[in-house]
Amino acid sequence: MNGALGNIRVIDLSRILAGPFCTQMLGDMGAEIIKIEKPAKDGAVGGDDTRGWGPPYLQDNEGNDTSESAYYLSANRNKRSLALDITSEKGQEIIHGLLAKSDVMIENFKAGGLKKYGLGFDQIKERHPHLIYASITGFGQNGPLSTEPGYDFLAQGLSGLMACTGEPDAQPMKVGVALSDVITGLNAAIGILAAIHHRRETGKGQHIDLSLLDCSVAAMVNIAQYYLTTKRNAPRLGNAHSAIVPYQVFEAADGHVILAVGNDGQFRRFCEFTGKDWHEDERFKTNKARVNNRDIIVPLINDVFTAHPVTYWTDNLPDHGVPCSPVNTMDQVFAMQQIAARDMKIEMPHEASGQNIDLVGSPLKFSDTPPAYNHAPPVCGQHSFEILRELAGMNEDEIAALEDQGIVEQRNKKV
Repeated sequence: MNGALGNIRVIDLSRILAGPFCTQMLGDMGAEIIKIEKPAKDGAVGGDDTRGWGPPYLQDNEGNDTSESAYYLSANRNKRSLALDITSEKGQEIIHGLLAKSDVMIENFKAGGLKKYGLGFDQIKERHPHLIYASITGFGQNGPLSTEPGYDFLAQGLSGLMACTGEPDAQPMKVGVALSDVITGLNAAIGILAAIHHRRETGKGQHIDLSLLDCSVAAMVNIAQYYLTTKRNAPRLGNAHSAIVPYQVFEAADGHVILAVGNDGQFRRFCEFTGKDWHEDERFKTNKARVNNRDIIVPLINDVFTAHPVTYWTDNLPDHGVPCSPVNTMDQVFAMQQIAARDMKIEMPHEASGQNIDLVGSPLKFSDTPPAYNHAPPVCGQHSFEILRELAGMNEDEIAALEDQGIVEQRNKKV
């Protein structure tokens, strides 16, 4: 048993980000992840769509681009790749054989899209009642939008996330990363773990229905509750907070600083450090008063910040118990001693690169079953031979025949 989920096998029919992000997490925790990818066919490039989402691409030893994009690499470690045509009867037969020996299947086809291949939930439930079947779609399995394709950008817009992001007088702004996909992947992992526990008690699998829109709305937390409580939309405040002041970005002499004052004691200490008596002013003494007088206190604070460089604030305010930080770019993130201490950058040898590559580490820190990094993000079909030999009981001639028919693509013919 390797890791907390070392006895779990997952058949991963998902691609892009939400599903792969989920299965990468499960793989980090020890689950065996078999990534099913489409073989190259009729001149079209095979594999997960994100393999081609570049530049940038991983480079080989000679500095040439490989076919592996940085986007793909971000969400596909700890998986083995089987390039298999699930539109063929033989491909479907192989999938069912794998499912009989697996615990979880995850997919992100359109609602009902796998039924034509005999791989819909009702069809799977009949043949494999033990299986946990997780579906990720844009809008869920029911409702007037259920048949529509789903994209992270649309989910951010429809959920209210964009409406509360950006400067007050500018366009609504999406988050810089595909956050709706990431949040849905996290919810998928949580749901799968709960279903595994339930099956341990009952022996029965079940269907987990996840949508980008649902997960994004749930992630609106206090902004959603602001509306439900007041029947008013929370204002868009840019880098400020709707219910806490001062809690935003301020401009220092040479850059930007985050000031995150979460209570009146922190505000008092901030005032004492800056030599101001704002904490004694009835307009600013409490957070409620500061929120009501935001337009007065924020410009006063900004004038104070512009008098000193970023490091003056970030070096001194935390020592006075006032939360403060710079706004890091990614090069600054990975230069942080804290990030190094937490193993948030790892190295793994990669097939296409021929050398070690840098990847983002797992945020999960277990005392007894720490994440294990066993497989770098695979090239398409890298493990087709070994998976079919180990789990489908096929010999080399049988696999070669499937390859000749275009049903299987194998990047590596050696075990």
